[in-house]
Amino acid sequence: YQKVREATGGEIKQVISGGGSLARHLDNFFEIIGVEVLVGYGLTETSPVTNARRSYRNLRFSAGPPLPHTQIRIVDPETHQPLPQGQTGLVMVKGAQVMQEYYHKPEATAKAIDRDRWFDTGDLGWVTPQNDLVLTGRAKDTIVLTNGENIEPQPIEDACLRSAYIDQIMLVGQDQKALGALIVPNLDALQGWVAAQNLPLDVFAQDVDLNIKEVQTLYRTELNREVQNRPGYRQDDRISTFRLILEPFSQENGMMTQTFKIRRPVVTERYRAIIDAMFA
Repeated sequence: YQKVREATGGEIKQVISGGGSLARHLDNFFEIIGVEVLVGYGLTETSPVTNARRSYRNLRFSAGPPLPHTQIRIVDPETHQPLPQGQTGLVMVKGAQVMQEYYHKPEATAKAIDRDRWFDTGDLGWVTPQNDLVLTGRAKDTIVLTNGENIEPQPIEDACLRSAYIDQIMLVGQDQKALGALIVPNLDALQGWVAAQNLPLDVFAQDVDLNIKEVQTLYRTELNREVQNRPGYRQDDRISTFRLILEPFSQENGMMTQTFKIRRPVVTERYRAIIDAMFA
């Protein structure tokens, strides 16, 4: 991995990843090449850091312990009652860095901050015995299947992104029997595979869909492998149906936020007909 280290200047020892959780395969990769990642977590409303991994305490796959004078509490998403240590729930934060209010929006403020000044992050996670925060997804992103199973899409999406043939992916399946996915393919990798298989390259023309048998089989194999290799795999994590789409999710088309998170409701509405057809 010398070329990777040289691309960062050759002397880098640590990098910082801020925002939400870092995908496990990225955490593993940087550890393998000898570049330590210090992950931080927080929101704009928390000015913006609440937790951070330190060089002397760097637990992989976590967002680290809270900053000084910061408290983290995990509660039931429905009742907001505190949950036992190690159980997954809604992440609440309390500290001097939490905002006072949304400007001229008292109702939004009351919804986000309770009377004891605990801020509702909207994220799901759990806390280790050493008080390191482990994020698992967004509460409002949870997909509920018809069998009652709650699926957090982000960890499954992160696993699928390990495939060289997948550039972007968004899981769907609310009130369905199983999960589905909208996939933006990595066209460079896919065209290389198509050429190696002696398939016609013009399948990537904008007016031709990607639903030829060989390409569909490739993506089915990729999805099955990456999802089943994910730690904690359950049968309900399986992606039963998918569609390949050519337009990437971006800020320009309104399908990503300024912090490069997929706007799930926007994407769902944009591709409503395709999603409905997937589960027809």
